[in-house]
Amino acid sequence: MRCGAAVAAPYVMRDAKTGEYSGYFVDLCRDFGERVLKVKVAFVDTNWDNLVAGLQSNKWDLAMALNQTPERALAVAFTVPATDYQVSLLVNKDNPKLADVKEDISALDKPEVTFAVMSGTAQDKAISSVIHNGKIMRLPGMDEARLAVMSKRADVLVDASDTNHLFAMANPTWTREILPKPALAKQGVSFGVRRDISPADLEVLNIYLRQKRDTGDIQQLVDKASNEANAAK
Repeated sequence: MRCGAAVAAPYVMRDAKTGEYSGYFVDLCRDFGERVLKVKVAFVDTNWDNLVAGLQSNKWDLAMALNQTPERALAVAFTVPATDYQVSLLVNKDNPKLADVKEDISALDKPEVTFAVMSGTAQDKAISSVIHNGKIMRLPGMDEARLAVMSKRADVLVDASDTNHLFAMANPTWTREILPKPALAKQGVSFGVRRDISPADLEVLNIYLRQKRDTGDIQQLVDKASNEANAAK
């Protein structure tokens, strides 16, 4: 079983030295393949721009940590959500441009404010739909987006709330998290599968995920991955 892996902590992480994958979607993929299906599991490196296309062209069998959107559902099918997702914003709390900003995203939508986001992600789509006056800096990876805010080339980091929270925990002296109201892109995070998957095969994976979620196993994997992500910094 081949799992398409686009890196985004704590969902999918990759050790730069060893090439080994970790993260809670990696744990789920490995456990489902080895324990339920009794098959060998391989992880295939990709990026967010190519994750859906690679699934369609049979380069992998499961796309890990894919947000459910109607547009993606035209191209691929989804399992039930393993977790839920929403977009948050992270800013430098000493940035004078953002001193009065609380939860209203429209207050940030100004020509002098630059948003850094990873290209091709759900958060890219979400921020693009609500920002009309500010500048959006689309970058190839999370590290580049974070660096843009750290170096003050960008004012706002746009990312999943749990990954932004990880980053804030690791940098408490200068960061401030903003959870926009109304919520930005609240969606289920699932495995993507090809649309021609049999209903029976999809149900096997759905039952597995429901049980893991209901018993709290997935939350334990999330906590483990979050601690690993911060320890790796």
